[in-house]
Amino acid sequence: MPFLRPLLAALSLCMPLAQACPDWSVERANAELHQLADQLAQWDSAYHRDGRSPIADELYDQASQRFARWRDCFPEQAPPAPQPLAGLAGPVAHPVPQTGLSKLADDEIEGWLARREAVWIQPKVDGVAVTLVYRAGQLAQAISRGDGRHGQDWTQRVRKLPAVPQRLPQALDAVLHGELYWRVPGHVQAERGGQGARARVAGLLARQTLGAEEAAGIGLFVWDWPDGPADPAQRLTGLESLGFADSPAFSHRVADTGEARRWREHWFRSDLPFATDGVVLRQAARPHGQHWQAQPPSWAAAWKYPARQALGEVREIEFRIGRSGRITPLLHLQPTRLDDRSVRKVSAGSLSRWRSLDIRPGDQVAIGLAGGSIPRLDSVVWRSPLREAVDAPDITAYHPLSCWHPTPGCAGQFLARLEWLSSRQGLDLSGLGPGSWRALLEAGLLDHGLLAWMRLAPGDLAQVPGIRARPLLEGAERARRRPLERWLIALGMPSGIQLAAEDDWRRLSSRSEDEWRRQAGLSAQRARQAQRFFHHPAVQALAAQLAEAGVSGFAARSQPPR
Repeated sequence: MPFLRPLLAALSLCMPLAQACPDWSVERANAELHQLADQLAQWDSAYHRDGRSPIADELYDQASQRFARWRDCFPEQAPPAPQPLAGLAGPVAHPVPQTGLSKLADDEIEGWLARREAVWIQPKVDGVAVTLVYRAGQLAQAISRGDGRHGQDWTQRVRKLPAVPQRLPQALDAVLHGELYWRVPGHVQAERGGQGARARVAGLLARQTLGAEEAAGIGLFVWDWPDGPADPAQRLTGLESLGFADSPAFSHRVADTGEARRWREHWFRSDLPFATDGVVLRQAARPHGQHWQAQPPSWAAAWKYPARQALGEVREIEFRIGRSGRITPLLHLQPTRLDDRSVRKVSAGSLSRWRSLDIRPGDQVAIGLAGGSIPRLDSVVWRSPLREAVDAPDITAYHPLSCWHPTPGCAGQFLARLEWLSSRQGLDLSGLGPGSWRALLEAGLLDHGLLAWMRLAPGDLAQVPGIRARPLLEGAERARRRPLERWLIALGMPSGIQLAAEDDWRRLSSRSEDEWRRQAGLSAQRARQAQRFFHHPAVQALAAQLAEAGVSGFAARSQPPR
């Protein structure tokens, strides 16, 4: 099926929510527009000339839409709109132009169908468009899409494809438009995506030689017969009689939006012999092929599948530091719609990944959904020409034993320690969460360290906005009754350590690294971590505070938990 990527495509659900013009200077607008124009031209060349898809179609469409919007915002700085098919014309004229298709957004389908009668739907096969010319029933010519008006002579290549009949059952003249696709039996688009099927066909057809096995892997889907019967039902019956059985098998009349949506969903999630990227809606009444033009017609349109990725613009980069000292770059985005949800931030994973991707504010990134719900950073789509400096934290300053107090640069890790301490995995203190800890920190009530909250009185809490004294005071009391092991886990004791019934703080803190290995059966690495944790001055100071508070296992004379 032909794939014309129009720059002025319909807005889709995966476009950013905010459509206001960027707040740019003239210089920046000029740089950003030219940068994106150059990027679009590179993608066009790779797709149409080389048969490669360096970017997903849905991201290309969004980038094109963004370019069109920026051109409207800054007309004086805008370069000429790229022409995706410019320079692709070959020496052979199409007897009937390849029209291409405009794309409809979900909220445009109902209106498009309401203005038309007798509409048919087909899967939008993801392959390489071709025009087949039969004279007196014999294959006379095969022409590549080119610019829609002229293409390359593919006759000799196509004659090697078993899927393309060299002779029709009837001695008639016919022009057929179809898609050469890579066979993928049992393909489920919703699960497997395109899998580069189109690029594989394009690459094979670009070769000088084509092996028999490779030729057999290429199928043909005829999606239109421009000079065939005017009635679509008769046209499909005629194609079937000529040997093109897939055409009627995958063409259905639809009465309304609900029926069209059901076919689209069915083909998206069902086993098919080819990759698809949406459906095509065709009005039954359309002009004879001699009146077609190489531009998207009004009587047919594409309705793409739900986007798997969205284009997000990076606004700023935040570095979050976890309780173990791990630094996670968090990208704050312009609100972006994906799968009917708004995505405003996404994790870059790790500091090393962020550095390798070199993401800066203004860059455009591809966002997917992991597990169908969690925003995931997939790649950088293109970079802003203005590389704003970003100060990242010093990785050597943060580790599992840093930031036990909210000293400068430590607020993030300190708060993460408190969140873990009160979580279900830690002391399980209901009513004490991230908001409570941040409010106490901002009020200056946690300056004395991780356990400062246990010594707070009702009067200390009276003036803290958003804090209710009772849950915190009750939490402090419950914390004093928690056993030794729960407290050690809450404080960040290395994982994998199993306490014996007779263990208390004095025994644990007196062990050497070698004793951890011999007595607890730990690996060398775990034993080293355990020894460092129990011997660290900050942890020992916390243990002393817990002993003073009477927590079992820390006090000189352990008391059984109540």
